[in-house]
Amino acid sequence: MSLADLSLTEASAAIRERRVSPVELVDDVLTRIDEVEPRLHAYVTVDAERARAEAAELGPIRGPLHGIPMGLKDLIDVAGTATSASSRVRAGHRAEKDSTVAAQLKAAGAVLLGKTHTHEFAYGLTTPQTHNARNPSRVAGGSSGGSAVAVAAGAATFALGTDTGGSIRVPAALNGVVGLKPTYGLIPRDGVTSLSWSLDHVGPITRTVADAGLVLSVLIGQSQAIDRGPNGLRVGVPVNYYFDHVDPAVEAAVREAVDQLAALGAEVVDVEIPMTRYLQATQWGLMVPEATAYHERSLRSVPDQYAADVRVLLEAGELMSAGDYLRAQRARTLMRQEWARLFERIDVLAAPTVPMTAVPAGQETVTWPDGTVEAVSDAYVRLSAPANITGVPALTLPIGDDLDGMPIGLQLLARPHEEAVLLRTGHALERARLTVAR
Repeated sequence: MSLADLSLTEASAAIRERRVSPVELVDDVLTRIDEVEPRLHAYVTVDAERARAEAAELGPIRGPLHGIPMGLKDLIDVAGTATSASSRVRAGHRAEKDSTVAAQLKAAGAVLLGKTHTHEFAYGLTTPQTHNARNPSRVAGGSSGGSAVAVAAGAATFALGTDTGGSIRVPAALNGVVGLKPTYGLIPRDGVTSLSWSLDHVGPITRTVADAGLVLSVLIGQSQAIDRGPNGLRVGVPVNYYFDHVDPAVEAAVREAVDQLAALGAEVVDVEIPMTRYLQATQWGLMVPEATAYHERSLRSVPDQYAADVRVLLEAGELMSAGDYLRAQRARTLMRQEWARLFERIDVLAAPTVPMTAVPAGQETVTWPDGTVEAVSDAYVRLSAPANITGVPALTLPIGDDLDGMPIGLQLLARPHEEAVLLRTGHALERARLTVAR
C-alpha cells in the first residue's frame, strides 16, 4: 500500500516509530497529487517545494500530527499565501498572518501541501471545478469539495473545511470519507473567510473517525476518548423529516447502521424532530443576509467578478428585510430550545447525511417518486442544515455504497460539546463494519 493511502492514525504511528519519515510521507502524497490532480482538480494551489522544506526541517516529534501532510480549504489564511476563496474577486490577495487553526496545525507539526478548492466563497453545495474522487463524472459536493476529494484520493492525509449548511459533511459523504462539524464556536474562525458568521464552523475531513478525533484534539487542546463504544447510549432515529424524500438505498444503509449500533449495545429510540417546517426557511433567512452583508462592498464595486450563481444569491440578500432576518433569529432560538429538549431523551441522533449520493455533474434537479421536484442544492443541504441552525456537533462517516458504487453517509448528531460521544459511536460502528468486511 502506498504511504498516500495511510490513514492519519496509521501514518502518525509510522512516523512515531520511525518506520517512515515525514519527508517520505510528504513525497508520496505529492506524487499522488501529480497523478490525480489532472482529473480531480481538488487544489487551487500546491506548494511542493514549501511542503518538502517544512517536512525536512521538523525536529523532535511534537504529537500525532507531526509530519502529516494536509490540505486547507481556500478560505483559511496562511501567512504569505493566497486565500482566493476560489473566486476572481480575491485575485492577488495574500494573507498577512496565519489563521488560528493554521497556526495550531503548524505548531503541531502538520505539513501544508496547498489550498483546496471551495465553491466560490463557500456559497454552494457542488464545488463545480472539482470532480468526485470515486467517479469524476459526478459532483464533488461542497462547499469543501476540494478538501473532501483530496482526502478521499490520497492527495492529503487530512484536510480542514468549513461548514455553514453542511459544507464539510456533504462532500465528505459524497466522496466516502469522514467529516466533523464541531459545536458552534468550539474551533476559532479568525483568519477564516466568512460566509455566514452565525452559522459558520471549521472542522476536519479525514479517512477515519479516529483520525477526526486526533485533529480535533489538537485544535481544541483536549484528547478525545473514543474507544468506549455505544453501549448504553440512547440513539434516536427520526420518525419525520430525515427520511422524507430520501433514496431507498440511502435509507436502507442508514437503518442497517442503526441496527448495528443496537447490536453493539445502544438503545434505539424513535424521536420526532421539532419545527421541521421552519428549518429551511430559517437556514436561508440567516445565511443569505449575513453573506450579503459580508460582500456588500465588493458586490457593488466588482459584481461581474462573481460567478453567476453566487452573484444571484448575494443580490437576493439585498432584498431581504430586517424583519425577515429577525424572524429567522427568533426561529433559531426556539429551535435550539426544542432540540435541547429532544436531547434530554437521547444521546445521539442517527440519520442520513444527504438524501441521495453524488449526482452527475451538471444535474440541477432531482425528482422524487411522488413527483416532487427539488433542486440538487436544496436536497443536499436539507438534512445537514439543522446542525448549523442549532449549533450541535455532527459527524458523517461512510457506511456503504449504492448500486452505482457511490458512497452513502451516516450522520450522527449530539448535544453541544459532546463531540466525544459522536466519535465513540462512529468509531465503534466503523470498527464493526471493518470486522464484517474482513
